[in-house]
Amino acid sequence: MTTDSSNTTRTTGDGISTFKGQERALRADRLGTGGLLLSVLAATAPLMVVAGVMPTTFAVMGIVGQPLLFVLLGVVLVLFGVGYAEMSRHVHNAGAFYAYISRGLGATAGASAALVALVAYNALQVGIYGIFGFEVSGLFSTYADLQVAWWIPALLAALAVGALGWLKIDVNARVLGVLLVIEVALVVIFDIAAVADPGKEGLSLHAFNPDTLSGAGVGTALCFCIAAFLGFEQAPVYAEETSRPHILVPRVMFLAVGGVAVFFALSSWALTVAAGPSAIVGESQKQSAGLLFSLTESRLGGTFTDVLHILFVTGMFAALLSFHNVVARYAFAMGREGLLPAAFGRTTGASGAPGTGSLLQTAVSVVIVIAFAVADDKPAGDPTGPVLHLFTWFGNIGALGVIVLMAAASFSVVVFFARRGAAGAQAGRLLTSAVAGVALLVIAGYTVKDFDVLVGAGPDSSLSWVLPGIIALALIIGLVQGVVLRARRPEAHARIGLGNEAFQLEKAAERTP
Repeated sequence: MTTDSSNTTRTTGDGISTFKGQERALRADRLGTGGLLLSVLAATAPLMVVAGVMPTTFAVMGIVGQPLLFVLLGVVLVLFGVGYAEMSRHVHNAGAFYAYISRGLGATAGASAALVALVAYNALQVGIYGIFGFEVSGLFSTYADLQVAWWIPALLAALAVGALGWLKIDVNARVLGVLLVIEVALVVIFDIAAVADPGKEGLSLHAFNPDTLSGAGVGTALCFCIAAFLGFEQAPVYAEETSRPHILVPRVMFLAVGGVAVFFALSSWALTVAAGPSAIVGESQKQSAGLLFSLTESRLGGTFTDVLHILFVTGMFAALLSFHNVVARYAFAMGREGLLPAAFGRTTGASGAPGTGSLLQTAVSVVIVIAFAVADDKPAGDPTGPVLHLFTWFGNIGALGVIVLMAAASFSVVVFFARRGAAGAQAGRLLTSAVAGVALLVIAGYTVKDFDVLVGAGPDSSLSWVLPGIIALALIIGLVQGVVLRARRPEAHARIGLGNEAFQLEKAAERTP
């Protein structure tokens, strides 16, 4: 790599120049298939889903057929992934969703999508601190007989995540990988134990019966279940940091969504087998997140269950790391293209990490955790106050935002290839993208309609419109920003979604006589 004395142009070994220095580009060749897959899958937090999301869905919605829902959602997300993956062959940008939407639906829509993505992924990451702090506090109480306020481990985790976010992505991938492999292994052991020692109804396949999905709660159950998949769509965020993004990104996406669908379908089925299909709803309502641990203790013993509790915490930490990295890279992409201050569009230090975006995400997390801590008037160990409000409110805000982004990205794929005159050649992919977009819009509609159920508020509660209104507000503000940018700085507006390509083209234009 060569650098000129003014630090305005650098040339990589393959002859590609970047505008205003390497700080405008994330470091390439840092991730292979394994590292990228682990970074993406860590965001799914499999143990958090099995111990938290699944019992909640059984309890709140009363639907036994949750395993079948995971299969159906897997099909929808594979359809989404077909066009999304094809788009990743043409667009390599850490802004992923908003870059894709910009290329298809226009730069103004891209500006809106960028802000929605930043808000949604921040919300997903911050929300986990509530349940993380509560669980760590519980571990101290159980094993050390110490009463520790939930916000103390939450704040310490935020600082630790921020420090790791400043480091190379390959360091984070190793951390995520170790935690993820152990976590998945323990869930698989439970699945095998449940099949080997089923409940009174035996190895029943009743949970896969379509009749179990009848009722008004199916749409809302889909909202719960789709949150379990969030993470696979992050693969294109790391495209600039892989050596062969056109190959690795699609491969990782399909491995992730396929693996997650099978894993969660089997694990939720194992819960119904262990508790019994006729008892799973009642037991979930009675035990909530404790259901998995009670089922493992009776089959695998107290020591295994203790380890599972600890891995529950480390799995959440892995998810915190993964979402943190995604937020930092969205902030980097937005800063590089004028949607955030220019400082966010530069990497820092020898690691080449998006340091300013990492600091922003850490600061947001710390401020929100402190705000919820100040508002917490419940005694230690009581999760009914701001502790779990932080988790449920922000988690569902983030899930809604990502569902909207996936729907918009699906339609963007259709428009992108149609404009390029490739509609005939890509007809199959465009059809799957359109079907996925419609399905995702339906899920988003149910999410908004039943938001009071998702966050545990009453039907007349203002939370039912204030919380989803945060995503709507981000969408509107982003649109206004895009319109203003187009009027006042058309050259910056034209760069939205182009990523580092824009700076390469601009520098090439400067050299043209």
